[in-house]
Amino acid sequence: MRTLIAGVDGYLGWALALRLLSKGHEVIGVDNFYTRKAVKEVGSDSALPIGSFHQRVRGLPKDKFSKIAFYNVDVTDYKRLKKVISKYKPDSIVDFAEQRSAPYSMRSRSTAAYTLSNNIVGTLNFIYAIKEINKKIHFLKMGTMGEYGTPNFDIPESTFVEATINGKSDRIITPKNAGSWYHWSKVYDTDNLIFANKVWGLTMTDIMQGPVYGTRTNDITSEALFTRFDFDETWGTVLNRYCVEAVLGVPLTPYGSGGQTRAFLSLEDSVTALSLLLENPPPDGGYRTVNQFTETYSVMELAKLVRDKASSLGLNVEIKSVDNPRVEAEKHYYNPERKVLPALGLKGPTKNLKDEVEIMIKDLLPYKSRLEKHKDVIAPKTNWRA
Repeated sequence: MRTLIAGVDGYLGWALALRLLSKGHEVIGVDNFYTRKAVKEVGSDSALPIGSFHQRVRGLPKDKFSKIAFYNVDVTDYKRLKKVISKYKPDSIVDFAEQRSAPYSMRSRSTAAYTLSNNIVGTLNFIYAIKEINKKIHFLKMGTMGEYGTPNFDIPESTFVEATINGKSDRIITPKNAGSWYHWSKVYDTDNLIFANKVWGLTMTDIMQGPVYGTRTNDITSEALFTRFDFDETWGTVLNRYCVEAVLGVPLTPYGSGGQTRAFLSLEDSVTALSLLLENPPPDGGYRTVNQFTETYSVMELAKLVRDKASSLGLNVEIKSVDNPRVEAEKHYYNPERKVLPALGLKGPTKNLKDEVEIMIKDLLPYKSRLEKHKDVIAPKTNWRA
């Protein structure tokens, strides 16, 4: 299988590339290194050291080195993007090349505008390139469970649902209620994918993924193969941030009461799920929605879990809630459906969360001095209400 991964230099992109290469597949990587620049913009850096992309590729075993190609391309540049896709004619395309931070999207008008234009136009470019080059290319789009918000109903794993309004029934797109400009950009992506599938019969997998945590996968066996690991308030996911706070000896910082419940999965389970979906695509012209997660926790439950695991490792850690900068329910119903991945073989988390947290803390401890340089970027500074 030949797969083009857009955003290959990122947290998920590099980890997925390693997994596909380990399984004998061919990878074409595309990236414009936006994340590296944007993380520096907020005064942060990857917690784990990573080299340039070319250094990372040179760290691959020789049998994998020959199976990856790379192009420095911005996905909003349609001409250059289409040229790469035309050259390689991949079996599948994975789109991670989006502005991926909710806080970043809420910082200002300009960051909101960048998020919407970059994400929506990038997705549109992939849609048109596939339409014009080969409609059978499987397009796997990374969305987010945050598209749904926190509805007071079970979140279905389906593109459409039956709805009755004023006594009239019809099939409608599963309702979405996003909580940031970033999340809304993903909703617009979903609507555009549905339309492209409807009018041109493109083959789509639309992933609603929960927050991902972890420092490594089974393929990350040395420092040379590390994937990036962000921990600041703009780019770091909650569990990754907690683990860095534990290593630094600063209080863990759940937002508000900490009752916000989300669907999580480890980095290992994320790349396992993604490779399963790529190796088992929908039928030509098919469209599927996948709720990609393995477990649900409140952010306070996670804080307590990290505190207890850190304590068992000899670290003295406290929990200190901070004012919630976001506009979100802190107490709510949350029950998403999950059928597609269990049917493909990923029935639950492959590793116990407590064990994974221990691995994360142990991986981060050797880089404590590196983290100390950026400890002031962890506390929330982006206010949704400002």
